[in-house]
Amino acid sequence: MGMENESVATVHLKPERDRSMKRLHPWILSGAIARVEGDPQPGDTVRVIAAGGAELATASYSPFSALRARVWSFDPSVEINAGFITGLINSSVALRAAHSEFAHTCRLIFGDADGLPGLVVDRYGEVVVMQITTVGIERWRDAVVSTLMTIDGVTCVYERSDGADREREGLTNRIGLAAGTLPSTIYAVEGNEKYNVNVEEGHKTGFYIDQRDSRALAGRLSRGARVLNVFGYTGSFSVVAQRNGAASVTTVESSGPALEIARQNGELNGVDIGELIEGDAFEVLRRMRDRRAEFDLIILDPPKYATSTAHLERATRKYKDINLLGAKLLAKGGHLMTFSCSGAMTADLFQKVVAGAALDAKRKMRIVQRLGQPIDHPVPLTFPDSEYLKGLLLQAD
Repeated sequence: MGMENESVATVHLKPERDRSMKRLHPWILSGAIARVEGDPQPGDTVRVIAAGGAELATASYSPFSALRARVWSFDPSVEINAGFITGLINSSVALRAAHSEFAHTCRLIFGDADGLPGLVVDRYGEVVVMQITTVGIERWRDAVVSTLMTIDGVTCVYERSDGADREREGLTNRIGLAAGTLPSTIYAVEGNEKYNVNVEEGHKTGFYIDQRDSRALAGRLSRGARVLNVFGYTGSFSVVAQRNGAASVTTVESSGPALEIARQNGELNGVDIGELIEGDAFEVLRRMRDRRAEFDLIILDPPKYATSTAHLERATRKYKDINLLGAKLLAKGGHLMTFSCSGAMTADLFQKVVAGAALDAKRKMRIVQRLGQPIDHPVPLTFPDSEYLKGLLLQAD
């Protein structure tokens, strides 16, 4: 899969379409390209040239995607080879190694934010789970796998390269063992808690590492509280709430198998997970509203409703509906933790949607804290698109 880069093709940008490149933004859309010289194939390395003739960057080319090229380096003289990929991986791993809390469970590589567009790698102890979603990284898959296996303590690389992003790049799905041996049990470890991880079939790579900071916050807010965890998945927020002395915990999740893992996660951490409700979150919360149920802490962590800006209007309605229900179920003085993991949903728009929901619910609420992804999901100043997780901690009057 890995080939030395001959870098013969060039991508010439239209006049005025190089401004984002000059601000070091790594994406080149098809509409910004005036012409392509040569015949670059999927994953080939190309030189990016401004309308005035200046060489701007080295990028990977994707002829089937609207996101036509992704920058490898803003130094156009850099040769893209296996050693280049290995160097970027090692740099990303070293950044995480500086933080002791990431020793077992963390996101090791976060795509464009770490200079590796289309590569996400999560670590669970001796197991790393990788996801490749672009033709550029696909070209260097062998180098990625062999480098990951050299990380201290890693004995297994499992691949979860599936989903719509691969389809858009003209790639087929690939799921399975890439190197080493998969252990029979895999855990995510976070503070004093640990959780079962299903890397073969679970959402993302099996666990929502990106909610680490918010789980710790939920723990601090749970003491003596009646807690409602909506879209609870495998129950990590519920485990943290119980271990921190919640008065009661209710978990709502549409997946029965996920709830079974939630129950197991309770046992694993020495707590009774509380009430588990399998069902559609909107229907369950409406029934709770109708019987005038009340909670002191409500966590709303829904799936990605807006996969692109084309879905934003429909997604906005869903976010408003679920936050409206949450606001109505909140006790006086209670806290609402609400999230959007849709990259297309800006923090500003999300706040407006939640404000509209509170208004319709006739609840006065204030922002206590803005919530987001932890530092192993970095956000470069030149690439704000990587800030996908937006959240608010609100308190009701």
